[in-house]
Amino acid sequence: MKKLVSTILGVVLSASLFAQTPLKTYEATISADDLKKHLYYIASDELEGRDTGSEGQKKAANYIIEHLKEYGIQPIVETPSGKSYLQEFPLYKTDWGEGYVKVGKQKFEMFKAYIPNGIVYVPNDQAYQTVFVKNGVKDGDRDDYKGLDVKGKAVVFFTGDGTAEGKGWAGTAGLRRKSTIAQDLGATAVFEISTAEEAAFTTLVAERKAILSRFSRMTIEKPTLTASALPSFQISKAMGAAMLGLKSGDAKKFVAGNWSDLKIKGSKVTVKSDRVEKPVHTANVMGFLEGTDKKEDVLVISAHYDHVGVDEKGQIYNGADDDGSGTCAVLELAQAFSEAKKAGHGPRRSILFLWVTGEEKGLLGSEYFTDHNPVIPLNRIFCNLNIDMIGRVDKKHENNHDYTYVIGSDKLSSELHAISEEANRQSVNLELDYEFNDPNDPNKFYYRSDHYNFAKNGIPIAFYFTGVHEDYHRPGDTPDKILYPRYAKIVRLVYNTAWELVNRDKRIIVDSNKK
Repeated sequence: MKKLVSTILGVVLSASLFAQTPLKTYEATISADDLKKHLYYIASDELEGRDTGSEGQKKAANYIIEHLKEYGIQPIVETPSGKSYLQEFPLYKTDWGEGYVKVGKQKFEMFKAYIPNGIVYVPNDQAYQTVFVKNGVKDGDRDDYKGLDVKGKAVVFFTGDGTAEGKGWAGTAGLRRKSTIAQDLGATAVFEISTAEEAAFTTLVAERKAILSRFSRMTIEKPTLTASALPSFQISKAMGAAMLGLKSGDAKKFVAGNWSDLKIKGSKVTVKSDRVEKPVHTANVMGFLEGTDKKEDVLVISAHYDHVGVDEKGQIYNGADDDGSGTCAVLELAQAFSEAKKAGHGPRRSILFLWVTGEEKGLLGSEYFTDHNPVIPLNRIFCNLNIDMIGRVDKKHENNHDYTYVIGSDKLSSELHAISEEANRQSVNLELDYEFNDPNDPNKFYYRSDHYNFAKNGIPIAFYFTGVHEDYHRPGDTPDKILYPRYAKIVRLVYNTAWELVNRDKRIIVDSNKK
């Protein structure tokens, strides 16, 4: 009897060792050196920050595809010329077009002589009669509009209320307050005169242009443009004098702030502030590893491979951590699983390795994949493991680098959460920090990376993330600052979790609906 028990125990242990050996063998192919090699290219100056739709992003896509071919990972996107690794599609960027203010023979160009207050759309030449309303204040006993008819006209006023304190009439809030008054009185455009001197105003124009460029968001659907109800602009003192018809000595007095004794009648001006739609051609990149007996079920392992490009000063935002770290992690995972398959230990379920575009523009690539053109029917995708920024540490963990935040693993599937915990315990044994999994987390990271487009469609997800740092969305996010040995540990955690998900007998259940 004792001999029989020993024999049975030996068979069980042998089976267990056989099950574990392939896992550990191919986990070992994930190395800090390989990750570093990939990342020093992906986050190099040559790729110029991988802005969505840029040549640098296309170079990154080509690099990924070259390695997918090398690993034997197959293309899956159906195209007229055959299967491709690229899911190509256009995004639409609404940008600034022609903008100017004409006063007689003078032409003031937008972003050179003046700036729009927010997104201003005046698609065709619009003629206005200008009216000077001092500071544009109407409150209590004070009425800068007294005796003036501004209906259907453009009002021109100085910023603030004429006092050093401003008393609620300065800044963005003050302009909003004045604009409401002007619109209620029938004005159809607003021109706010800055009190800044010429050099300071020139600097302000450059700064505001950079800020307003961020409003040029990309969209999947072609946008519909609507003309502004109350176009609003900020102008210099000299431009204000010209728009009000002042010349020579009167103009000099006005610029110097001595306008109380001037008879200002205003003048006719022509305004245009165009917005244009520009298609941006981009692509998701993906490779498919077919499973064996459960190949209809598909695990998606994802990261975004775009970043924010180059700023107006020519500084390159290399995006080593965001999300070069995720991009290269998915490459290493693809290699590990492909090596396992070549040796006869391929996954039972299929794996789609997915690099999405447009994350930095609003999760657009993953939205296109899930909501507009799923390459694989969503009912076949049973889980998404998403990786975004796993190469650095945040302030909370300055003294403990062996951690990763895990977000969303319990939101839709208790089994996914349990598998994640056990995979960690059996492998790298990192601290799994769930701070950002809290539904009351003010950062709302659960909604801010590409996994969310899977989760909102009822697909269980786990999001791996190590937090923000001082170089987040700055030029300092470079590959020399990545903690490669720790980075490799997190990739191995994802690998161990994925291995269990694709090789277990049953597909994980969806049994939760947590926010």
